[in-house]
Amino acid sequence: MTRYSAWSVFTNGLAGQRRWKRVWRDAAPKEGYDIVIVGGGLHGLATAYYLAANHGDGARRIAVLEKGWLGGGNAGRNTTIVRSNYMLPGNRAFYEHSLKLWENLSHALNYNVMFSQRAHITLLHTPAARDAAARRYNTMRLTGADGELWSLAQLKRQVPHLNYDNARFPIIGAAVQQRAGTARHDAVAWGYARAADALGVDIIQNCEVTGFTRDDNRVTAVQTNRGVINIGGAGAKTPGKLGIAVAGNSSRLWSLAGLGKLPIETHLLQAFVTEALKPLLDQVVVFGVGGAHFYISQSDKGGMVFGGDLDWYKSYAQRGNLAAVQDVAEAATSILPCLGRVRLLRHWGGLMDMSMDGSPFICKTPLANLYLNAGWNYGGFKASPASGWYFADLIANDRPDPVIADFDLKRFRRGVNIDERGAGPDPKLHG
Repeated sequence: MTRYSAWSVFTNGLAGQRRWKRVWRDAAPKEGYDIVIVGGGLHGLATAYYLAANHGDGARRIAVLEKGWLGGGNAGRNTTIVRSNYMLPGNRAFYEHSLKLWENLSHALNYNVMFSQRAHITLLHTPAARDAAARRYNTMRLTGADGELWSLAQLKRQVPHLNYDNARFPIIGAAVQQRAGTARHDAVAWGYARAADALGVDIIQNCEVTGFTRDDNRVTAVQTNRGVINIGGAGAKTPGKLGIAVAGNSSRLWSLAGLGKLPIETHLLQAFVTEALKPLLDQVVVFGVGGAHFYISQSDKGGMVFGGDLDWYKSYAQRGNLAAVQDVAEAATSILPCLGRVRLLRHWGGLMDMSMDGSPFICKTPLANLYLNAGWNYGGFKASPASGWYFADLIANDRPDPVIADFDLKRFRRGVNIDERGAGPDPKLHG
């Protein structure tokens, strides 16, 4: 792997860009591996990287299986927002650890993931909302994160072009996390893939899982459209292990493994981007009130990237309907009327695996060597580094880190609900 630097960019420029090496190998599946990760999105790639970097010592044979192309699922179908403004135990430490990993990720991977700490601004519309935000942000500050409340005057100075005078939802201030921001989703996938490949991980694309071979309570092989891949077996350094990190398709693979149903629902979430504009918005702006939910930022190319609520029907489709388009467009123009004549270039949909309390599963399963990473709701992109970090630790050591101890399938039986929004046991309500 060529290590990127100012010097390598300069010298390759002089050579007509002909000396660059392939960024990662297009690996063919081997007969077997010590650890197989199903899912070549951000969580699967991050898991493989941290397995090799933190727990591998060059000994384990690790493969990532992706049914399509690398990063072709939810990894490229989100709105790129990174934040850690969570309050509840478990979520609080997890997302703060993720944000700290984001802050050094480009250096760690030797790849520019274009992480821009431009601030995350949550608009406040009522005194009750301000009180709730004060509780949340004080908790963040007491546990080592950053957060602050802005008055209306402060907000107007920082973001002067919001609709302050005739707003559908009058604005009285904002809750702000300055260290939050955005990152380039494709670059994150490529960075993790390149770094994992350099550590010997096989990334196998166009390799769809069609079934599993079980021996009592263990998975011994993965059946794919490119042949059978053994887990462990001859030549294995340790007992073989299998991790699943496939977002909205988790329930499908769970069923293929003969485990019945997962406590998740799969919904569609649309995102949108406009034509390129001159610099307009240097922050991430979010609001949610009166049944509306909306978030927006401006990409490095100038497009306004935004989204809103789920399409509330259950679906595995990656395309949405016009009702959601209208709802999100109305929310956009209610808060930024200047966008009224801006042209919408495209919109797309990602699959959201919505859990009953809005928090994820990073846990062991009823099968001895099968591990699950699922149920991310709206938190998947921002969680990618910590998700890979803790999932790799779980797979390597066969026990959860204390931070993720309650991110398991049995928490509801214990009466533990990590319900950040307080929406109750209704998956589609956890925004």
